[in-house]
Amino acid sequence: MKPHQAAGISFFERYLTLWVILCMLAGILIGKFMPAIPKELARFEYANVSIPIAILIWLMIFPMMMKVDFASIKNVGKNPTGLYITWVVNWLIKPFTMFAISAFFFYVVFKALIPPELAKDYLAGAVLLGAAPCTAMVFVWSHLTRGNPAYTVVQVATNDLIILIAYAPIVGLLLGVGGIRIPWSTLLLSVVLFVVIPLAGGVLIRTLVIKHKGEAYFNREFIPKFNNLTIGGLLLTLILIFSFQGDVILGNPLHIVLIAIPLIIQTFLIFYMAYFAAQKLNLPHDIAAPAGMIGASNFFELSVAVAITLFGATSPAVLATIVGVLVEVPVMLFLVGIANRTRSWFRAPSIAEAM
Repeated sequence: MKPHQAAGISFFERYLTLWVILCMLAGILIGKFMPAIPKELARFEYANVSIPIAILIWLMIFPMMMKVDFASIKNVGKNPTGLYITWVVNWLIKPFTMFAISAFFFYVVFKALIPPELAKDYLAGAVLLGAAPCTAMVFVWSHLTRGNPAYTVVQVATNDLIILIAYAPIVGLLLGVGGIRIPWSTLLLSVVLFVVIPLAGGVLIRTLVIKHKGEAYFNREFIPKFNNLTIGGLLLTLILIFSFQGDVILGNPLHIVLIAIPLIIQTFLIFYMAYFAAQKLNLPHDIAAPAGMIGASNFFELSVAVAITLFGATSPAVLATIVGVLVEVPVMLFLVGIANRTRSWFRAPSIAEAM
């Protein structure tokens, strides 16, 4: 990346794949040589939810929820085409292509390498990823592609609203088609715990801080205090999860590569679908690039949280969502480069489109 591109991404975010690998190794070593630690932590759970992991997941999710400005939704009517692309690709296409591509690879292409039961679990994890469009890192990808920041906020805000009503039904439908039985009450509880509550809390904190200190203080001083909290929570969560997953990983190291293949194919497919649709509809690049990015990347914090809640921290389904974290940053940075190199394909935004 060029210097001006790298400026929008923190040190931890820039090398997230490296930190994920190190945390995977640390977790595996803890599970292998200090098994008493994960065994003791596994005792602290309520309603099938690991309390230590739930706390760390909240650390991941809450800071980004504070960034969502629902007041910006009032400007949607000025130029809704980019939002239509985002909504259609994210909710009517992406979950189903993720299911189809993953099922094809896990059940057909890798049939001789992945046992049927593991294939079913990996498919479940892939579905949880595919049904959750990005709501956090997309701000980074938008910045790196010089996207329209106000429009990106609207895309994120409206996707968060759709997640509240669509995530559980879509996941339940696809997992049911895949022969995976899950309790709807648990899935709904996951959405409430890891979307509704932190989203409501984030909006409340944002409102109170802006009311008393102003929006400039909120954006320039308050939010930066939490810059590394999400990544820190994610990395600590990975250490815990991989301490639970050690035996599965050591027994199936090849599976991490096998899981990554359909996830990467899906990422490129969704990006190009949204990106080229925006170009055909004559949208400016600063709307088209974020539209492609938000669908291509995943709300992996929610996916990990729901996988843990539904199947337990030791489930291979959780491993599949973690592989999504592993491949996310390098693949998305590659797509950022593609978007920046193809800027000339798009027209310049008009004054009216500067929301």
